[in-house]
Amino acid sequence: AMSAALVRYSSSEEDEEEEGKGSRGGGGAQGPPVARWVRRERTAFPLLFFFFLLLVLTAPLRSRSSGRPRLPVPAGLPGEPDPEEAVSDDSARHGGRVRGFPHERGNWATHVYLPYVAQEEFLELLELLVSRARTYVPSVAAMEEFHLSLSQCVVLRYHWIDPFVRSLRERLAAFHRFFCVADQVKVYTNQNKTRTFIGLEVSAGHFQLLELVSEVDRVLEEFDLPTFYKDPSFHISLAWCVGDLSGKLEGQCLRELQDIVDEFEDSALLLRVQWEQIRCKSGNKYFSFPLR
Repeated sequence: AMSAALVRYSSSEEDEEEEGKGSRGGGGAQGPPVARWVRRERTAFPLLFFFFLLLVLTAPLRSRSSGRPRLPVPAGLPGEPDPEEAVSDDSARHGGRVRGFPHERGNWATHVYLPYVAQEEFLELLELLVSRARTYVPSVAAMEEFHLSLSQCVVLRYHWIDPFVRSLRERLAAFHRFFCVADQVKVYTNQNKTRTFIGLEVSAGHFQLLELVSEVDRVLEEFDLPTFYKDPSFHISLAWCVGDLSGKLEGQCLRELQDIVDEFEDSALLLRVQWEQIRCKSGNKYFSFPLR
């Protein structure tokens, strides 16, 4: 095709020269029909040659790209879950703990609470309590972090997190620091009876805690989420075990644990807790709200 085109192009030049001679000799404005056809052929040739060249050059690119895998979607797009969000439903990796609700990508487990920073004396008391509890239930394990809950664990969609946190910040901005006393040993189970806890129940400071819960509940209602328990037993969880073993930990075991607390040196001062901030955990993100 290329050879034929080049021959035609050469012929058109010769014909054009003949056409020019004829035109000059005869004085016609457009020349004979054959000459007009030659001029059209010469004009169309560059355009045809360009498309032919484009087809030849792009064919290898199309063949190579057809077998390539698609590029990954960029991370961090608005409205998408954080790429660092961990997904794991393997209870064996979490000491036998079971999710309270199934995991779904884009759903973030969210919890509002008062964090408690344990001092050395508190950890000594914890060690005594866990050691005694293990004589009744060997699988009891100490908590690694401590807090007092102000909400249940609820599910937030990823795009709700920022407005949820903003609403919390606005409603909690006016609250001041306060004290409460957590000195009563009590046994708890979660709602689906898959875990049992030993905790220190609050015996003084309920009024301030109920005020906080009231404001947190209003935020939860804005997002149509479950509010806190109707008659909450505010407490700091100390230890836990898998399953409903409350029957083994209550009664004699519970009385012995309470005696350890009551007889511990300076327990009255140790278990008088000052709360300085509220915290919200959503997935792997933490948000703090300092009290005034």
